[in-house]
Amino acid sequence: MEIVHVNGQDRGKIMLYALSTCVWCKKTKDLLSSLGVAYDYVFVDLEKGSARQKLIDDIKVFNPACSFPTMVINNEKCIVGYKEKEIREALGL
Repeated sequence: MEIVHVNGQDRGKIMLYALSTCVWCKKTKDLLSSLGVAYDYVFVDLEKGSARQKLIDDIKVFNPACSFPTMVINNEKCIVGYKEKEIREALGL
């Protein structure tokens, strides 16, 4: 499984589940990078077999619809879709 870490300011454990072809996923990644926060992301559509299924199962815990992007903060808060205001508030920015 290829989880990519982006360095930045620690604002908690941020995991972004994304699709490589999704415009809103790219906008969310760009927003997190422009805010200078550290986060991890994975392109679910590029994973295969059991690795992909595990990611889908992980997403469904927070987002049963399994839509993208799905951002999970500290394994507690989930933000589905590109919601700049909600993302900034959740990260205290």
